[in-house]
Amino acid sequence: MPHLLQEVLKGGALRMALMISLGGSGGWALAQGDPVLGRTLAEDERCIECHGADGKGWVHASASAAESKFPKLAGQLQAYLLKQFDDFRQGLRKDDQMAMMARSVDPEDARHIAAFFASLPGMGGEGGTASPAGKRLYEQGDPARGIVACASCHGPTGKGRPGDALTPVLGGQSWRYLEKQLRDWRSGHRRNGRPEALMNVVTKSLSDAEIEALATHMAGL
Repeated sequence: MPHLLQEVLKGGALRMALMISLGGSGGWALAQGDPVLGRTLAEDERCIECHGADGKGWVHASASAAESKFPKLAGQLQAYLLKQFDDFRQGLRKDDQMAMMARSVDPEDARHIAAFFASLPGMGGEGGTASPAGKRLYEQGDPARGIVACASCHGPTGKGRPGDALTPVLGGQSWRYLEKQLRDWRSGHRRNGRPEALMNVVTKSLSDAEIEALATHMAGL
């Protein structure tokens, strides 16, 4: 079978799994993968080399967990993980390493791997208010500049909202990763949001200092 056709079929299978997982009203448990099998597959596909066996991200011995450039996946929503995987595969989200990995993993295996990471104890920060400015932006936004409160989509503690399987858990995520993603949304390097372009609009007016403040607050939730 020609390579291009294989890729089309793979992408179609993964999107079908995602559609089934979402069901008609966010009921993504319909396509719940096998987390035990997913653990083995995550090792075989070398996912844990970057994201960690505990899903908290690989960290250099001389660095803190907040400095990991790899996202924490522990406790993340399965449907969200599958969507990002499919976006990497299709080139809707840009990262050379993840694009290569996504195109090499079978869609059914991806579902089980996502279930494994989703089954792990969730990420979490210290629960403090290390950045009052970040807390204010997260909870209230800035309507005058078109900045919607992050909490309106991601929930007051960054753990998402009931029934929304495609908005990621952010509370306790790596500060370094959060800061980079906010910058990528602002620059337009990342554009695979849902609803379309919402994150690009929200971050457009953020200053570097505000991005750092938001990342600090979300990492601590």
